[in-house]
Amino acid sequence: MIIPVILSGGSGSRLWPVSRTLFPKQFLSLIDTKTLFQNTVLRLPKNAAAPVIVCNEEHRFVVAEQLRQINYENNGVILEPSAKNTAPAVALAALNAIQNNDDPVLLVLSADHIIQNVEKFHDAINSAKIFADDGKISLLGVRPTKAETGFGYIEVKNLSSSNSYDIKSFKEKPSLNMARKYLASDKYFWNSGIFLFKASVYLNELQKYEPEIYSACLKSCNSIKKDSDFIRIDNSYFDQCPSKSIDYAVLEKTNLGVVVPLDVNWSDIGSWSGLWDVKTKDKNENVVEGDVKLHNVNNSYIYSTNRLISAIDISDLVIIDTQDALLVSSKKSESIKEFVNQLRQENRSEANSHRKVFRPWGYFDSVDYGENFQVKHIFVNPKSKLSLQKHQFRAEHWVVIKGKAKITCGEKIFELNENQSTYISKGEIHRLENETNTSLEIIEIQTGNYIGEDDIIRIEDDYKRS
Repeated sequence: MIIPVILSGGSGSRLWPVSRTLFPKQFLSLIDTKTLFQNTVLRLPKNAAAPVIVCNEEHRFVVAEQLRQINYENNGVILEPSAKNTAPAVALAALNAIQNNDDPVLLVLSADHIIQNVEKFHDAINSAKIFADDGKISLLGVRPTKAETGFGYIEVKNLSSSNSYDIKSFKEKPSLNMARKYLASDKYFWNSGIFLFKASVYLNELQKYEPEIYSACLKSCNSIKKDSDFIRIDNSYFDQCPSKSIDYAVLEKTNLGVVVPLDVNWSDIGSWSGLWDVKTKDKNENVVEGDVKLHNVNNSYIYSTNRLISAIDISDLVIIDTQDALLVSSKKSESIKEFVNQLRQENRSEANSHRKVFRPWGYFDSVDYGENFQVKHIFVNPKSKLSLQKHQFRAEHWVVIKGKAKITCGEKIFELNENQSTYISKGEIHRLENETNTSLEIIEIQTGNYIGEDDIIRIEDDYKRS
């Protein structure tokens, strides 16, 4: 049996800003109407089990909502209390997989890849599984098509069989000159970050080469708590876990690795130039999205979410305009990650908070805010409800703009239809519910001398939040 393990914990900083703030790119619709995460799930082999998702605690409701949208089952969503890179994340999934004395083959995938030939992707998985069944660690490698400096490379030895290569070494992201040499040789593959191995094989190799990671993850899983589909581990042990990638912790050290060619149009779109590569372009090689007007512009990526961008006499630029941030960069720039780290060090709100916030009942979009007020567009999923709650410092005005709302306000319970409104005074116990089979949308206007998200006192909550 193959159990897919989808790693979905990236910060999204290499593609900043693709939404209002640093929202992880895997949860955005960058290529088509589906998000990268959803496309990763939908391209899984039909004979594979339902996937296990490993994600950051703060993204749990995003994952749940995006799975709900495509009506896809899962084998659990493992929540990492903090980001510790891919080696611990895969260890948690492997330990979870062997709990019932099973030893399945794990198909480890990142949630932000583009793979355009799904049939060949499945063929590569089937080939790699043969080696995984035999106790090997299979890495899917992609033949370079250009001198790419943003990917890691795998150097292989001579051909050992008709469909696999023995590994000689791993190469970090190279300089342009070195990437050109790799491209000219037939002994280098891009490291796709897609792996297949038995759960026990990975854990044995992790214990051998990184005993601290193995021990911390094992202890973290000794007191697992399950909350619906969410799997919560022991935070105190996991916080002590070293942070290392699966490549550095295991793959560069093991003698069990083999490379299986992945002959597809693959990209992890780790940069704006990578996204530009896979997008449809106009006659001047521009990617244009949103309200954009160009004159004498070439080889550029220009994206607007909310207003007109006019660009004149430029080339090889990225211009990304969102609700509260504007990015202007060289298309080939590799400095965005460092720039984002600078924003975080300066405690800029753009680096740490998101306009769209997901909750187990749906999500809200912070439309506007200022001194003593905030306006939210709230979306409540069918058959869902918010907690029974009250606020110490703010009052709220609700206007239904779509659907039918069930309102609890103090001792009163009543319904509101479209274009109807109500007022929730400060300190009043209240709840918003959607008992229908269609989405509910309201506009919420908060007023008060403090409007932070922590001004919520929950009396009852279906999702067991404090």
